[in-house]
Amino acid sequence: MKDLMNMMKQAKAMQEKMAGFQEEMKTVEASGQSGGGLVTVTLRGTGEMAGLTIDPSLIKDDEKDILEDLIVAAHADAHTKLQLAIQEKTQEMTAGLNLPAGMKLPF
Repeated sequence: MKDLMNMMKQAKAMQEKMAGFQEEMKTVEASGQSGGGLVTVTLRGTGEMAGLTIDPSLIKDDEKDILEDLIVAAHADAHTKLQLAIQEKTQEMTAGLNLPAGMKLPF
């Protein structure tokens, strides 16, 4: 019975931490670059694009395809960094909780 009560306390603590975690993710941002920094994309923890910066030297009619590729590459870089930041925050949040091995958060 004591184990059940302990598990219930842990579940309640996890719910509270998850609510805080979801709010915190709204403020997390990650920026990715491509083209040696000529294109920068910034993403929020929610996945929403918060910003896009393009060096004016890239804005040429005959280089449209290159610019599009650089934007996609910068977005991919930002997405990778954002996922790493979320993973780190998740590990901080779950520190001290006795979760089953292999359990991944957020759910």
